[in-house]
Amino acid sequence: MKPFDRLLRRPRPDITIPETHLIRADRRLFLRGGLVAAGSLALGGCDLSDNPQVESILGGISRLNDRVQGALFGSTRLAPTFDVADITPDFPFNAYYPASKIRVIDGSTWKLELAGLVSDKAPWTLDRLRTLPQEAQITRHVCVEGWSAIGQWSGVPFRTFLERIGADTTARYVRFACGDDYWTSIDMPSALHPQTILALDYAGAPLPPKYGFPVKLRIPTKLGFKNPKHIMAITVTNDYPGGYWEDQGYNWFSGL
Repeated sequence: MKPFDRLLRRPRPDITIPETHLIRADRRLFLRGGLVAAGSLALGGCDLSDNPQVESILGGISRLNDRVQGALFGSTRLAPTFDVADITPDFPFNAYYPASKIRVIDGSTWKLELAGLVSDKAPWTLDRLRTLPQEAQITRHVCVEGWSAIGQWSGVPFRTFLERIGADTTARYVRFACGDDYWTSIDMPSALHPQTILALDYAGAPLPPKYGFPVKLRIPTKLGFKNPKHIMAITVTNDYPGGYWEDQGYNWFSGL
């Protein structure tokens, strides 16, 4: 991986993020730009091929970026919501594998495993999840590749679920392990955000496999790769969990 690939991702030229989204992100992008500029100055005397010095500096910049984004984040900062007429026809499939490799999970035998700083670690079935209060949202999914799409998701508010299982909501992280061998993690304030849900349905029907059946995390305040599909296990922890893409250099917080 080239050093600056972990800071700057080239968007697809044929799809752009809407102007309203870019305006909303002005303050955050200004701060990020300052961090990248500072990193460029710090690397001014370095060979920009992969080497320990470059990796160390870029890692420090990314961690500072996480702290800045975390400071800007809050429960009152909501992602935009939309009308049914705004929903993107044929919402795209996207993963680290092709559509021919989409995982098909048996919902009748599936169980959600719990671990870490949780008082009630009993597994949850899909039917039991559906007994909890449900909320719906029409929000925009923004991909790190540069495209976006609007979809209608419904499911259990993640805060409600965490409170039901007796999760330590003062812990730092929540980790997700998935049935497609993907994993990622988020900060606890993002987990408790009112728009973060365990999505069970798309467009009023159970999630199809391509959208993450049986359960997907829908978190519209973060980039798409922070929205794991086919969730099999959730861990609440104070130990940094990383993630599939994060361990390859993608920014961990990745807020919008």
